[in-house]
Amino acid sequence: MYAKPDSTTMTARVARAGDAMDAALKSLSYPTADAARGLTGMRNDNAPAPTPVAAPLPVSSPLPVSAPQARPVEVAPQPASAQRVPDAIAMGRPSREEAEAAVRTLLRWAGDDPNREGLIDTPARVVKAYGQLFGGYSQDADALLERVFEEVEGYSDVVLVRDIPFYSHCEHHMVPFMGLAHIAYYPTKGVVGLSKLARVVDTFARRLQTQETMTAQIADVIESILKPRGVAVMVEAEHLCMAMRGVQKAGVSTITTQFKGVFRDDPSEQVRFLTLVRNKG
Repeated sequence: MYAKPDSTTMTARVARAGDAMDAALKSLSYPTADAARGLTGMRNDNAPAPTPVAAPLPVSSPLPVSAPQARPVEVAPQPASAQRVPDAIAMGRPSREEAEAAVRTLLRWAGDDPNREGLIDTPARVVKAYGQLFGGYSQDADALLERVFEEVEGYSDVVLVRDIPFYSHCEHHMVPFMGLAHIAYYPTKGVVGLSKLARVVDTFARRLQTQETMTAQIADVIESILKPRGVAVMVEAEHLCMAMRGVQKAGVSTITTQFKGVFRDDPSEQVRFLTLVRNKG
């Protein structure tokens, strides 16, 4: 028969079971170096890991630091159209033979035969015509205004030259635009020959141009050379690049004006100028 163990035996068995459990738990733990034996010696894996301390870097002598250099001020160059006589006109200019060869290339590109009878002399004619159409590149507008007539019996009122015809070429498509220029100025030290104002218009018109630039150039050269009390310039033109191509609207006029001195500062002077230009009677 089975004999019931006494209390002493039971106590001994419980003690042995506890020791065995304690030993098993210890075998599954990761004791630290200074941990006490038993359950308290187990590492808590949920605790945050200690932050590693980086070793200090070796100290070396600092590199020499140069003083900050001032950045140069960048100035935008003037556009080529702002130059009255472009400097590049005498540099690298192609020969007449090279220009005629370029015309023959354009004729072939257009789809025609430059060697047929009607076109055989066209390259030479085009180059000769270009010499006249763009002759303004070789002219100096400043020099045209250098001679001033001072014996004008004290005249100091407005001088107006209107309806100056001109022919120019659009710099975007090399297609003509033409019209009339009107120039007025208040003389100070004298007056300039009236034909000289027309020549100034031709000088700037016989270049690849925009109407706005040409208007400003005419007013600028008159102001800088004659030193008048005021200058007014008005240009009205029809552009064939608008009539023959693109939107193809013929008969459209473009008007540009430039006022300097008293014409710029006094609106009544502008009204007077426009009235004199429009009053054909």
